[in-house]
Amino acid sequence: MDALRAREQLRRRYLFAQDAEAQLNSEDDGRPETCTAVEKKEKPLPRLNIHSGFWILASIAVTYYVDFFKTVKENLHTSSWFLVGGALLLVSISIALYCIVFLEWYCGVEDYDARFPSLIPITTATFITAGICFNLALWHVWSFFTPLLLFTQFMGVIMFISLLG
Repeated sequence: MDALRAREQLRRRYLFAQDAEAQLNSEDDGRPETCTAVEKKEKPLPRLNIHSGFWILASIAVTYYVDFFKTVKENLHTSSWFLVGGALLLVSISIALYCIVFLEWYCGVEDYDARFPSLIPITTATFITAGICFNLALWHVWSFFTPLLLFTQFMGVIMFISLLG
C-alpha cells in the first residue's frame, strides 16, 4: 500500500494524467508502440477550396479586364522576348511531361528525381527564365503591373490544373 500511496502523491505533485500513469503500469510485450494518429486515415482536402477558387476567379478577371489575349496577340511580333520565353516554356513543359508521362506512367519510375537529379532544377530554371522573358516582353504594356498580372495568370492556371488531377 505504501507504493500505491507514493505513486498517488507523485502523480498529484507533478500533475501526471491518468493515461500517462496507465502507460507506465502497462507491461511491455515487445511490440513497437503504434500511434493512433498514424492509424487514422486523414480525409483528403477538397479540390475546390477558397484558395483555388480565388486564384481561378482572379485569373479570369485579369484576363477579361486587361484584354490579356488581345494584348499578347498584338505584341507577339514586336518583341523577341516572346520567342525566347515561348521556347523556354516549351522546354520546361516538355521536360515536365517527360517526367510525368514517360518516366512515371510508362516506365514506372516513381522517384524520378532521385534517379535523374538534374531534371527538376533544369525545369525550374527554364520556367523561371521564361517568366522573366515574358515580363520583359510585356513590360512596355503594363509597366509595374506586369509581374503581378503574369503571376495571377500563372496561379490561376496552376489552380485550374489542380482541379483536373
